[in-house]
Amino acid sequence: MAEAAQPYDVIIIGGGPGGYNAAIRAGQLGLKVACVEMRETLGGTCLNVGCMPSKALLHASELFELAAKDFAGLGIEVPAPKLNLPQMMKQKGESVTALTKGIEFLFKKNKVDWLKGRGRIDGPGKVVVEGADGSRTYETRNIVIATGSEPTPLPGVAFEDGKVVDSTGALSLPAVPKHLVVVGAGIIGLELGSVWRRLGAQVTVIEFLDRITPGMDTDLATAFQRTLTKQGMTFRLGQKVTAAKTTKDGVELTVEPAAAGAAETVKGDVVLVAIGRRPYTQGLGLETVGIELDKRGFVANDHFRTGKDGIWVIGDVTHGPMLAHKAEEDAVAAIETIAGKAGHVDYNLIPSVVYTYPEVAWVGKTEDELKAAGVAYKTGKFPFTANSRAKINHETDGFAKVLADAATDRILGVHIMGPQAGELIGEACMAMAFGGASEDIARTSHPHPTRSEAVRQAAMGVEGWTMQA
Repeated sequence: MAEAAQPYDVIIIGGGPGGYNAAIRAGQLGLKVACVEMRETLGGTCLNVGCMPSKALLHASELFELAAKDFAGLGIEVPAPKLNLPQMMKQKGESVTALTKGIEFLFKKNKVDWLKGRGRIDGPGKVVVEGADGSRTYETRNIVIATGSEPTPLPGVAFEDGKVVDSTGALSLPAVPKHLVVVGAGIIGLELGSVWRRLGAQVTVIEFLDRITPGMDTDLATAFQRTLTKQGMTFRLGQKVTAAKTTKDGVELTVEPAAAGAAETVKGDVVLVAIGRRPYTQGLGLETVGIELDKRGFVANDHFRTGKDGIWVIGDVTHGPMLAHKAEEDAVAAIETIAGKAGHVDYNLIPSVVYTYPEVAWVGKTEDELKAAGVAYKTGKFPFTANSRAKINHETDGFAKVLADAATDRILGVHIMGPQAGELIGEACMAMAFGGASEDIARTSHPHPTRSEAVRQAAMGVEGWTMQA
């Protein structure tokens, strides 16, 4: 086995949003850096089979539905749209390729070496890369674990290509299913369910809990479920899937009440299992440096340090929200710490977004969390039905809600369901990062007519002076 002659300052295992951003930042800071990635393309799950391709399909399917249902009412008369699924998948693939090639360019620009192959730790300061042309060992002063996560399997339900699929499979179905059954009412399941419902599928969502989107503010989740139901999704809450049987015609699921009861059969053409994600640590060689996983399978950290000299961890494989932008923040903070700078991430300021129609976004504490913690707070809420831009654009589902400390008025959380909520939440993140009060948003001019005025009106509502509703 050949030895690399010159040691690196940093080797990052994993080329997803955490890994590639860590590599780029290390290069910017003048560190000798390499990134190990086992896929043929950079970008990890997010760019290749996650965030980016799903958004491509969400965008295309939204336009398809708008053309079919809304254009005539706007005075745009066109023939009924016809679905060209191969072309839709082709443009999705072209967009993904452009993005992954963009990361390759950024690697070259910032003098990052891409070590192609599967990486594993082989003791302190050593990384083995199993590539197409064999194995090679590299020496480094620091190792950053950025291997991300993978879909969590469901006991009793085996994946079968084209019939029982995970999120990756659901992004590449060859035809629109007549009936798609989604197991899990989290963000991934609802986004992909939305794609196929818009394209013509009947969609049934089965969820173990008695609500959708755990972690979302209950007020928001209730309104969100109501809207998705109005759009045509069917929800079966408080139920669990215990078995699956594939047949010539599709899949038969055995479904039982979560609180016990008689089982029944639910049939679908395709079943999407979307019950969450788990850290990816398979074959990583953690035992060679004495790192043990915690009870949930994560690599624990203290300010990105694993407790073993020179070994760091970021992104989905460690604690915190399992989101691409969280991994990016981890990456910058960890690399800057390695470089002798200060690095920190406030996970309370990591926003979450559901890219359905309408979008749902939130940051900070939910009302549920504040009540449980006994925090005194005030609420301002404003419906998009009263927002001029939303009303004129016929996109009035949803509301903006601002939660602020009852004594100090400091913003504790912001929750939005409505048009472009994912864009609007950025204002809340910035205000909270600077310790802003609801009055700071309420007394800042927002352009008219824009959807952002809904956030301002909600902030006004914290002190009871909402003006537009």
